This record gives sequence, C-alpha cells and structure tokens, in this order.
Amino acid sequence: MKYKKPVSVLVVIHTAALDVLLLERARHPGFWQSVTGSQEDDEPLIETARREVLEETGIKAVAADFIDWQVTNRYEIFAEWRYRYAPGVTHNIEHVFSLCLPEPSDVTIAPDEHLAWRWLPWRQAAEACFSWSNRDAILELPRRLGMPRQGS
Repeated sequence: MKYKKPVSVLVVIHTAALDVLLLERARHPGFWQSVTGSQEDDEPLIETARREVLEETGIKAVAADFIDWQVTNRYEIFAEWRYRYAPGVTHNIEHVFSLCLPEPSDVTIAPDEHLAWRWLPWRQAAEACFSWSNRDAILELPRRLGMPRQGS
C-alpha cells in the first residue's frame, strides 16, 4: 500500500464578490469543504493545488492563477482516515491557497469524492464548513482581498 503524505493543500475558490465554492464529501454527507488534497511525491505545492482543483471541480487553472497565502495549518488527522497514512502518522500540514474566478460557474465534481457542490456568500460558506482551517481561511478572504470585514 502506498501511503498518503501528511502534507496537503486547501484551495478556497471564490469570486471577487466573495461567493465561495463548497463541495460536499461523499463519505460524509453534510460535511462541506473547499478543494483539498494531498501532495504527491516530488510535486510542488502549487502543482498539487492545480491538480486537485482540476480533479475535484474540472476547473482548468494555471499555476499563475493561484495565490499562495504562505499559511500552514497543523491538525490531527481524523482516526477513521489514518489508515491511509504510514503507521504512527497522526497530524497533517495543510498549505492554504486561493483561486479567484470571474463569476460562479458550474463545476464537474468527482463522484467518488463529492456528492454535491454549491456557491455561497463567504459568511454562509464559512458557517457551512466542518473544518476549522477551512472556515478560518474563508473568513480571511475579505482581508486578503483588501476589503473591510463589515458585519462579520
């Protein structure tokens, strides 16, 4: 068995108007998230972000379209998912990226990974996320884009 690396990306896909794309996990109905995925061996993180966006949404973006936030999160891997990692691995390091699209668009989800997709205003998207790191990244979007966080 080839184990997953405990290094991943979180890619918040959004519009300039701060609508955010969320995906519902197939194995956990009701768990909504942004695009995530593990880095493959010898793969630059920006390529991991590009590959995961393409695999999970069908969106074809080039590396220059992504913003690397230079933010990492360390979190405990859920016990039910640890079998995918080498024995003794309990934590993952997640690197945060964003991808701004001109407007919300239809996406093509990977049915083995996701059940549904939806675009939500940023505050609603943050509330819908099961992951604290995903929620925090979405809440950070206005500041990252130079906008005031009024009414948050």
